[in-house]
Amino acid sequence: MNADPLNELEARFGPEGFQSQTCADAIPTLWLPKEKLIRALTYLKQEIPAPYRMLFDLTAVDERWRCHRDGLPEADFSVVYLFYSFERSDFLRLKVPLRGEAPELPSVTPVWPAANWYEREVWDLFGIRFHGHPDLRRILLPPFWEGHPLRKDHPARATEAGPFHLSEEERWREQESLRFDPAEWGFEQPPDDDYDYLFLNVGPNHPSTHGVFRVALQLDSEEIVDALPDIGYHHRGAEKMGERQSWHSYIPYTDRIDYLGGALNNLPYVMALEQLAGIEVPPRAQVIRVMLSELYRIASHLLFYGTFAQDLGQLSPIFYMFVDREKVFDITQAISGARMHASYFRIGGVAWDLPQGWEKLLEELLEWMPRRMDEYDRLVLDNAILKHRTRGIGAYNTGDAIDWGVTGPGLRATGLAWDLRKVRPYSGYDQFEFDIPTGSRGDCYDRCRVRAEEIRQSLRILRQCVDHMPAGSYKADHPLAVPPPKDRTLHDIETLIQHFLSVSWGPVMPVGETFAVVEATKGWNGYYLISDGNTMSYRTRIRTPSFAHLQMIPRLARGMMVADLVAILASIDYVMADVDR
Repeated sequence: MNADPLNELEARFGPEGFQSQTCADAIPTLWLPKEKLIRALTYLKQEIPAPYRMLFDLTAVDERWRCHRDGLPEADFSVVYLFYSFERSDFLRLKVPLRGEAPELPSVTPVWPAANWYEREVWDLFGIRFHGHPDLRRILLPPFWEGHPLRKDHPARATEAGPFHLSEEERWREQESLRFDPAEWGFEQPPDDDYDYLFLNVGPNHPSTHGVFRVALQLDSEEIVDALPDIGYHHRGAEKMGERQSWHSYIPYTDRIDYLGGALNNLPYVMALEQLAGIEVPPRAQVIRVMLSELYRIASHLLFYGTFAQDLGQLSPIFYMFVDREKVFDITQAISGARMHASYFRIGGVAWDLPQGWEKLLEELLEWMPRRMDEYDRLVLDNAILKHRTRGIGAYNTGDAIDWGVTGPGLRATGLAWDLRKVRPYSGYDQFEFDIPTGSRGDCYDRCRVRAEEIRQSLRILRQCVDHMPAGSYKADHPLAVPPPKDRTLHDIETLIQHFLSVSWGPVMPVGETFAVVEATKGWNGYYLISDGNTMSYRTRIRTPSFAHLQMIPRLARGMMVADLVAILASIDYVMADVDR
């Protein structure tokens, strides 16, 4: 049994400056001064028994407008670090309070390389500087952007910012700021005047980048010297929008984060709120959620499987797999009324019960898919050319994956059988029998093979959903989940008022902080929510897997050929809406 990490930290560094906080998610949470940050984080990663080897998330909160801060350290801003220990199978949250309009604290990139992009994001969106960071510049917004959008005093809507006008001088200045300068990007300089590198843009409009995504390549002939990703073209302010939508009305926004994951995106959001409000989800609703999640996992993996083969020169598989994907969407449409963006999950359950005949639709899919998967394996995974182009390409080991925050199939491809549905089961996944597919080399081929086998495991879970769907309610009978029954509103005015407020403004969630994470289609997808006792979120943080995975591209691409980069990008299985939010 491992000791409490908060006690271990206080025993190691002394109690001065440390302050614990109780959160609804039961994650150990500790405030500490920035002077102790680097020593504490080094201890957590390298010295503590059962270490916290993964920096899972790094974000910030503008504390200035927060009303309910009783017992918390004085702060204008706070930087939040979330760590994960595989030995403990548990998270740890550390917070650093900061004062002033231009706060600073040390960069943790020397301890965790994955902190690079996260610190750039915090600088970009909150204006918090990290001294010692190797490349502190904007990451989601253009370099000429004024202000930091996730500060509370930054406009959330265009109508709040006043009329927009761009003078000719400003237009040219913005154009000039976009000029490509290899030195500013941190590319290696030529060894002498007679030697030069070739710089090549892959994207942001290129089929192999799977969206508006740019990779700037530094080439020595066909060999990649360096590859630097450039993101932000798809940024839509999803976290800022969470601050102006009611708890209920934000659910459709979650569908569109990983827009290939459908209702699976709803799950961590509603789970976090259910933790905060103490809502117990009925067994039937939990199994329905599992069933929809696995349907969307199959749909997403089929698209990955087909586009992976297509990027490597096989044109036929994608057309066959789209047929199967449409069969999956026929089921999601019959159940939820929508195909890709169902918005079917609700706080406390699901929107409505399963329709008549849903079992027949599932039975047809379960009979159809196994034969198709066998054909795809022969067509794709057994193809000699595809094996030659993917084996040994873009490889990393388990230690590298953990250092860079890689989760999901990308982590399991290294040989680590780690699936949140097994090790930290949620929504009743502990009642299902399924295996965890793993690879051994951590290369492009293994990342594809793991996802192909996960489709088969999802089919096993769907079979159990059909055979063991419990009876009962599809939604919790809780005042924060459902409005009062309509017949009661006809008898007393108080119930009528409550019904009106629940429908028009939505529920008022209890004050507190909560976090929930699920095994999504591309890795671990988590929501960190702060409620200030209002009808909408004070802070909505979306931790997506694709953001962490793309940060690893330079590590995977150096020394490879340009054609290998296409295989590497395809094997990561990312969605730019999942990266940029």
